[in-house]
Amino acid sequence: MKRSNWNHNLIISLLTLSSFILGFTNAQSKLCRTSCGDIPIKYPFGIDDGCGSPYYRHLFICSSDSGQNQKQQQLELRTPSGRYPIKNITYSDPHILVSDPFMWNCQDGINFRPARPFSLDASTHFKLSAQNDYLFFNCSPDEVIMEPKPMFCERFPEQCDSTCDSSSYLCRHMPECASALRGSSCCSYYPKSTESLRLMLRHCASYASVYWRNLGVTPPFDQVPEYGVRVDFEIPVTTRCLQCEDPVKGGGICGFDSQTQNFLCLCPKGNVTTFCHGMLAYCFSAFCRVFISRGYFTSSILKINK
Repeated sequence: MKRSNWNHNLIISLLTLSSFILGFTNAQSKLCRTSCGDIPIKYPFGIDDGCGSPYYRHLFICSSDSGQNQKQQQLELRTPSGRYPIKNITYSDPHILVSDPFMWNCQDGINFRPARPFSLDASTHFKLSAQNDYLFFNCSPDEVIMEPKPMFCERFPEQCDSTCDSSSYLCRHMPECASALRGSSCCSYYPKSTESLRLMLRHCASYASVYWRNLGVTPPFDQVPEYGVRVDFEIPVTTRCLQCEDPVKGGGICGFDSQTQNFLCLCPKGNVTTFCHGMLAYCFSAFCRVFISRGYFTSSILKINK
């Protein structure tokens, strides 16, 4: 083959490869949004499909248009019972705090609105935190056992878990509005399942969830009660994700293929299965093989890349 023809084939092949890679980049390597309003979005979560872990796919919604002021964006959690505003995400102690607008609040007072039982998809890696307390209001005494729990459990230990504690500290010290109930009955009960919560609401006027927020000070004054639902989550840690995020190896973002859900490291110039600094090797080990198999590269080019 003449030198001029070889150069011509090389240029055509490289231009074709470049357009292929650029098209691939535009289609798949859009970098993930790292926040919604004031809430940081980190692994394992993602707003955009293909970002984060597939375990949490399609569960978060940033409810604003791209042109809207970032401060007005609202991050929401999608569950079988609806969409709920997220107040905060803590990654060091993995949990999210959710606000449930269907629950009772201080402004309601004794005007109890019908409540919708909050639920989570059992197939996800979310679970309701044991740090939540549930308060039920104006329950039917014929259907719900409402007793001071310590004394009741001494008398009927086999029924201890089924009683709604009428001596609950939170019922006697309602957060932010101590006198809001004005004589309405209140008891505390931790439902072990969504069905258990649903049954309670059949016989109670409404309910509220209170979580204990850590202040980071010395016990016993290190927690304060606040309204909301604490949801704990797991962070799947894999070697590939750690390598992908390693700044020395390019500082990529852990994600996944939206069709196969296989791991991908998302980089500014494309997606790889290893880490960002390995993109060139990835190209010549994967993309270029495709072009070679289709006859785009000559045997001379193969020798250059060996």
